[in-house]
Amino acid sequence: MNPDESFPVTGIAKSGLPTRALVVGDPFRAERISRLLTDAREIAHRREYRSFRGTWNGTEIVVSSHGVGGPGAICLFQELMDAGVDTIVRLGTAGSLQTGIEDGDLIIAESCVRDDGVTQQLVPESYPACSAAEIVLELRRSAVENAAPHQRGVVWTRAAFYPGVLDLGLKSYLETGVLAIEMELSALLVLASTRGVRAGGVLVIDGAAADDLVDTTGYDPHRAIVTEGVDRAIAVTLEALAALPEVA
Repeated sequence: MNPDESFPVTGIAKSGLPTRALVVGDPFRAERISRLLTDAREIAHRREYRSFRGTWNGTEIVVSSHGVGGPGAICLFQELMDAGVDTIVRLGTAGSLQTGIEDGDLIIAESCVRDDGVTQQLVPESYPACSAAEIVLELRRSAVENAAPHQRGVVWTRAAFYPGVLDLGLKSYLETGVLAIEMELSALLVLASTRGVRAGGVLVIDGAAADDLVDTTGYDPHRAIVTEGVDRAIAVTLEALAALPEVA
């Protein structure tokens, strides 16, 4: 592709893309999802940003990976929106913060606590990070139809994966009922809101995070129960994306 026809960070085309996108952190997960689409093909691959396009139930969809963390992920979100994408759903993993949420369960995010490390430099601190209502409801409908255990509510997006010496407020979020912790969604929701794009997220629980991670040995997302949850989340998200009405 001519460099003038593609974006500098992700390599995706500046025009001609489908208007709906499913975004994930892992490039290999993006490829895995693409294999479920009809007429899928890879359209770009730079750094952690790998993108495919194909069709699900007659609806064209872009599937892209954004890597780990809000500052890098927002580069993909920005370029997708600049290319004309008007609907974006993030499918990721998260750690549970409340009892009764099991590994493999789905969390449908209604809103996020903004500790993403990037939106604090883009909008005022009091600006909310909220999912589009129609995406929340469509994801919930799809989760019910796919018999996927799920909850919906507030998610904490935090830039730090492993904690350091500072108190990051974990106790207060546990007490206020925040459901789970992840690293990128609030960046998507804030940017989407400021651009008039609808966005949302569904997360698969891959461990308990209520005690936080104190070293590199306490986290194992590579288990069958998590893989099964991701498979359910993929079906839920693809069906929800395809079922959403066109943006008015």
